[in-house]
Amino acid sequence: MKLAFSTLGVPGLPLADVLRLASAHGYHGVELRAHPEEPVHPGLGGAERAAAAAEFKAAGIEVVGVAGYPRVCAPGPDEAVVAEIRALLDLARDLGAGFVRVFPGAEDAQSTEDADATAARRLGTAAEYAADVGVRILLETHDSHRTGAAAIRVLGLVGHRHVGSLWDVMHTWLGGEQPSESYAALSPYLGYVQVKDIASAADTTPLPLGAGVLPLSECVEVLSRHGWDGWLCWEYEKRWYESAAPLPDLLGAGHDHLARLLNESA
Repeated sequence: MKLAFSTLGVPGLPLADVLRLASAHGYHGVELRAHPEEPVHPGLGGAERAAAAAEFKAAGIEVVGVAGYPRVCAPGPDEAVVAEIRALLDLARDLGAGFVRVFPGAEDAQSTEDADATAARRLGTAAEYAADVGVRILLETHDSHRTGAAAIRVLGLVGHRHVGSLWDVMHTWLGGEQPSESYAALSPYLGYVQVKDIASAADTTPLPLGAGVLPLSECVEVLSRHGWDGWLCWEYEKRWYESAAPLPDLLGAGHDHLARLLNESA
C-alpha cells in the first residue's frame, strides 16, 4: 500500500510547500481539496493546471485524488450536480489524478429510496464522462451514507466501473460497522482509503494517528489480508478544527505509524 495525505490538513498552503512536506516525510501522494480557498481548484485556467501538474511530476509525488463537494443525493436539478462533477473530472484529468471524491449529502426530508435513486441517476450520467477522461468517481462513506452498507445501495444501482467507493474509516466506525464488514461491502468498488484518528464518537477533533480510538490496525490488517494494494490517505481535518495541532509537525510520526501497521499486517 502507498501512503498519502490530504491538503485538508494544511488549508491554503502553497503547492510547493505541500510537495516539500510530502517528500520530506516519505509520502508518495497527496489528495487535493478542490475548493476556491485552496491553490488548486476547478476555477484554475489551463496554464495554471499545467504548472501544478508539472510541480507534482518534478517532485515525484502523485495526485491521488481531487476531493470535491458535490452532494449527489441532495434535492434539486440533476444538471448542476452533474456539471460540478464534470468540472472535477476535468481537473483530475489535467492533474493526472485517478479519482474524484463526491459526498452523498441526502437531506432528512428525503426517503432513503429517493436519495439512493437520485444519487445513482446522477452518478450514472457522470460515469460516461468519467470513462471518457479516464478518472473514477468515488462516493465517500460520509454524512447520510456513512457505512459501507449504505454506500453500496447506491453503487449497486449505478453498476459502472468508473463509479466506486472511498472508504473513510471514521464514518464507517461511527456508523457501527466493523472494518471487516466495511471492506466486504466496499471491496468490489474500492478506490482508496482515508485514515484518521479521533478521541471518541463525541469528540471528532483530529488526533495524531494511533492516539485515538479508530480501529486503524484492524483496517490495515483486513486490507492486507485480502491483498488490497491501493492508497492509504491520511485526512487530518485541521480545516474544521482550529485547536488541532498543526499537521506538518505530525507527518513524520504519522508516516511511521502507518508503516508499522503495514509491516505488522504483512
